[in-house]
Amino acid sequence: MSSISKKDLYKWCSIPASELEGHPDLKIPFRMVKDSKEMGELMARELVDEIKAANSEGRCFRAIIPCGPTCWYAPFTRMVNEENVSLKNFYVFHMDECLDWQGKPLAKNDPYNFRSFMEKHFYGGIKEELAVPLDQRFFPEVSKIDYILEKIYEAPIDLTYGGWGQDGHVAYNQARRHPFSHITIDDVRNSTLRVQENNLDTIIALAQRTYGAAYQFVPPMSITLGMKECLSAKKIRLFSDTGPWKQTALRVALFSDVTPEYPITLLQEHPDALITATVETATHPISLHPEWEIRGANV
Repeated sequence: MSSISKKDLYKWCSIPASELEGHPDLKIPFRMVKDSKEMGELMARELVDEIKAANSEGRCFRAIIPCGPTCWYAPFTRMVNEENVSLKNFYVFHMDECLDWQGKPLAKNDPYNFRSFMEKHFYGGIKEELAVPLDQRFFPEVSKIDYILEKIYEAPIDLTYGGWGQDGHVAYNQARRHPFSHITIDDVRNSTLRVQENNLDTIIALAQRTYGAAYQFVPPMSITLGMKECLSAKKIRLFSDTGPWKQTALRVALFSDVTPEYPITLLQEHPDALITATVETATHPISLHPEWEIRGANV
């Protein structure tokens, strides 16, 4: 059962996108950008500047990096190469990975093989003399859970980059829907690197996004960093340009109390978190239709 009332959800979704930035009821800072191109340039610029600052101070830069949004990889590659930004002291902890029904890696060219995608689009175009060393790229693997956790907690994480899912999942920290295994917000807050079944609504959302709703092809399992790892970073920056399937989770993130139903709400407890969305993602359909009558929702 949802912990969020229909009336509250309707109220949050009714706010015009143009009123979100600086809204008096915001529980986490929010900024809006025009489109994917603008967001991609912004994401790349901010990450490159963070790395350059660490380089100038002679320190390592350690970040949790997502497979998506995809709009920032090309600008990141361009900026690194054109500005000769060394990534030799960059330690990259990849957020998550999809698995087959037996918890095994996907085929190399499966569209949901995150490692293959990142090796091509995030690492592939960087000049060899600037590239992240291979032993500083940490992809989540079932056989390396203890090792990856050890490396994460060796030193502070400087930055968590990421997006969010239709239920506000950060990395693959989904709302747990198992009928016989309920968890509290403390459980979500302290969740750590693990293998899990993917929620049905996650599978349906991904099927619609990639496969024309052919849910049969969507990976049913995943391995993910926990919220504990994601929240441990000094800074958290989440972004989305995906549009409709992120719109409600955004409104909950911005206005709801913390709830295990939407793990993204835990960002409210972080001292330096920021959510960024495109106009399309920030524009909820309910805000465009004040004439709609939704039983039990209209205030």
